[in-house]
Amino acid sequence: MLSDQEKAVLAAVDETDAVRTLRELIAIPSVTGSAAESELQHHLAGRLERLGLDVDLWSMDLPELYAHPDFPGVEVPREEVWGLVGHTAGGAGDGGDGPTLILQGHVDVVPPGDPAAWDGDPFVPRVTGDLVHGRGACDMKAGLVAHLAALAAVRAAGVRLRGRVAVHFVVGEEDGGIGAFGTLRRGHGGDVCVIAEPTGGTVVTANAGALTFRITVPGRAAHASSREAGVSAIDAYLPLHRALARLEADRNRDPDPLLAEYPIPYSLSVGTLRSGDWASSVPDTLVAEGRLGVRLGEDPAVARAELERCVAERCAEDPWLREHPAVVTWPGGQFASGRLAAGHPLRDTVAGAYADATGAARPRERGATYGSDLRHYTAAGIPTLQFGPGDIGVAHSAREHVSVREVTAVARTLALTVLRTVGVK
Repeated sequence: MLSDQEKAVLAAVDETDAVRTLRELIAIPSVTGSAAESELQHHLAGRLERLGLDVDLWSMDLPELYAHPDFPGVEVPREEVWGLVGHTAGGAGDGGDGPTLILQGHVDVVPPGDPAAWDGDPFVPRVTGDLVHGRGACDMKAGLVAHLAALAAVRAAGVRLRGRVAVHFVVGEEDGGIGAFGTLRRGHGGDVCVIAEPTGGTVVTANAGALTFRITVPGRAAHASSREAGVSAIDAYLPLHRALARLEADRNRDPDPLLAEYPIPYSLSVGTLRSGDWASSVPDTLVAEGRLGVRLGEDPAVARAELERCVAERCAEDPWLREHPAVVTWPGGQFASGRLAAGHPLRDTVAGAYADATGAARPRERGATYGSDLRHYTAAGIPTLQFGPGDIGVAHSAREHVSVREVTAVARTLALTVLRTVGVK
């Protein structure tokens, strides 16, 4: 049964304000690595201050982070990275007697792609009925709004917390997680963490990993009119592409039960191919870049070794590549896998809070096939799960949207989770 304080907090969740806030956040085009990413961090710092939180807003030392042996990589060039943490008073480290719950979310979004694919400007939010449309609507500005709405409701209800809530708003999740990495390196931590990534009404307790790879395939240039004098790097690459498809099939045999519902839990996908610089020349180089899925619990070094061995073995079978082997390198984002320990009480706390806040059935547990910041927190010894509004199936697409009712339901769930995790006075 709900306590009087819990009832008061649930009643204080303001749906109208949540929609207004979501529209404001979508309108800031915080594409990964852009100046607007930093702009949004400063905007959110002001919001956290108005909620009465103590705020740490700082410019991260990029050379220091890049030099760290565990640096997770980046996909885009960066001139600056801003960290943002807000926390309530209390907590065991501040003379209080309660634990610290981290509410985490990333502020960056992927580029919108072809403008013609959108029904209007992707950064001018549209509301149609219960849905809010725009780039970042579900991935994951709706999650940021749910965090803010939950904290606002606790404050409006006048509830005094025994422990502490720490809000980690981070940049760069989409290209490796530099924001979460730098936030944890600064010493910000907690006892448990909830990340409001879009989870489609489920509790996500595990994430597969993802590694960005590059394969450089050599050829031999020649005039196209006498192409037999050259070796096309495109032709040389084709057997490697088929070998990668076989490797993907091998790596997806017997997946972890949390990922068994997915057709391809650990995908291996080539995303870009670049070759040739003149139409009437035989191309002498091809560069393929893609993404290698990392199994739950797998050391990323093992995953890298498998792909490198696959490429080396196929090169050894080919007369040209045997003497001119393809080269594998690992640029960009490097996402390890991560998971909440089986049976950890955080899962039941969040699931129970959702059921109590909405009157619906408890959400089921599952894993996710994409990499996320979850692995940074679990690697730091902080039990972490994901629960947030939106469907990952529309993220990164021109169909991106989120349900207002779902944002409100998650905000109420998080508000109860705060009370039940850190305690009340």
